[in-house]
Amino acid sequence: MTVKNRLAQITRDPNLSPKQKSNFLALEAEASLPYMAISDAVSEAKNSGIICDMFEGNAPFKPRYVLPDYAKFLQNGSEYLELSPAQDLDEALNALTIIYHHVPSVTNIPVYLGQLDDILLPFCQGLEPEAIYRKLKLFWIMLDRTLPDAFMHVNIGPTDNIVCRTILRVDAELKQIAPNLTFMYDPEITPDELLQVAASNICECSKPHIANYPLHANSFDDKGFGIVSCYNSLPLAGGANTLVRLNLKQVALKASSVGDFFTQVLPHYCQLTYELIDARAKFLHEESNFFNSFLVKEGLIEESRFAPMFGIYGMAEAVNILQGSPDFNEDNIDKPSSHYGHNAAANALGHKISKALDGIVKSTQVKYGYNGLALLHSQGGISIDKDVTPGVRIPYGTEPNPIAHIQALAEHHQYYTSGISDILTIDETVKANPQAMMQLCKGALSLGFREFTANVASNDLVRVTGYMIKLSDIASFKAEGSRTNTTWLGAEAAQNTKILERQPRVVAHEHTPAYSK
Repeated sequence: MTVKNRLAQITRDPNLSPKQKSNFLALEAEASLPYMAISDAVSEAKNSGIICDMFEGNAPFKPRYVLPDYAKFLQNGSEYLELSPAQDLDEALNALTIIYHHVPSVTNIPVYLGQLDDILLPFCQGLEPEAIYRKLKLFWIMLDRTLPDAFMHVNIGPTDNIVCRTILRVDAELKQIAPNLTFMYDPEITPDELLQVAASNICECSKPHIANYPLHANSFDDKGFGIVSCYNSLPLAGGANTLVRLNLKQVALKASSVGDFFTQVLPHYCQLTYELIDARAKFLHEESNFFNSFLVKEGLIEESRFAPMFGIYGMAEAVNILQGSPDFNEDNIDKPSSHYGHNAAANALGHKISKALDGIVKSTQVKYGYNGLALLHSQGGISIDKDVTPGVRIPYGTEPNPIAHIQALAEHHQYYTSGISDILTIDETVKANPQAMMQLCKGALSLGFREFTANVASNDLVRVTGYMIKLSDIASFKAEGSRTNTTWLGAEAAQNTKILERQPRVVAHEHTPAYSK
């Protein structure tokens, strides 16, 4: 289809709103620009599906993810936006509503809305709990209706406070796809009773993510971090300038043996990945003029706090292929007991691959990075992925019981500084015993999980790669479209990536006490 025909098709689409049409037309315009200069080897790897630039645009003029220092913004106001410092909760919420529309990302929607309990708590002094509830509920509705994108993300916790509890209350009541939500958990700070509220929320609406706060905090400096979009951890007042991902399945298919994979093939394609990262970051930082924006001039972001995300996916397929090395005899791969996620040797090989990737990323300098480095990322997949599993996850439909699932993947988590997540799908019977969800979460975090995420099988609101969709929206999407920008991604993922084939598992009550340390 020619570009002209594609543009005409978009303008006539009966299921797209005018705003959605504008967004798709802009994407077509970006895609029509010449690609920045890259080597023939990188171009070949990109065209063959070994390396993917995540469709960030041929000439990136904005970072993938931006994490402004909203606390500074509320304290100082903004000359550019002609806003004075906020004086009360109404002014703080109004100011945030305004600035969110000026924070870019790869989706054109802000992916980070801040550590909202920390930044809003100073403005709640003297307010009754029900007044705070009414204001935050209206704010929550506004976010979903004016910024209808499931990659938009709020952080709360690990302290116990009125804003944190109110957001959890509102989120469970409204069951919106947006904003996404991460609850930070610190066993030294967070009371079990508050963690139970978060775990019970998961039973109701499959939110929030629950993050291992000490593990994340120790990966960054004192200025802090935020979790954005799906589950991506990045420096506060910075972000990700780009995300380039490597398809480990395709890399494994190029190897003649396990040894060849580690000594030759993986390092070669990592080098090509870095070439693409450097080209994309160079254009953004040196040619796009993004870092002349008011966000930089007013000290809300710092150029030095942006880093490339070195993403990987297809770990499961790579391990299963390499287990048949050197001739890739796949007879044994048809036996579930030999698969990644089920077999100790297969799992150990996966851990070895993650450790090798960690070594490469921590020893490869980049010009535009966080302390001169990229950040390793277990990438959650995109809607066009077929026959390849996101990140280091276990293939959908083959998941073991939740405890075995966690044990198989826990060792990976230490390596993926900028984010790693699995999605445990739990049988709806957990709603009668939400304490089991909490104990499962505590067990996962105690074993080194950076992030605990679960769907409950009977909920309309479910996670795809990490963002939320409603199954009811997918059912009506083809006929009616959707006001939410990410519904079409979820519908495409449901068709292509087997997300609806996840196996709901029962959390065995007799097993959970072993995790309640």
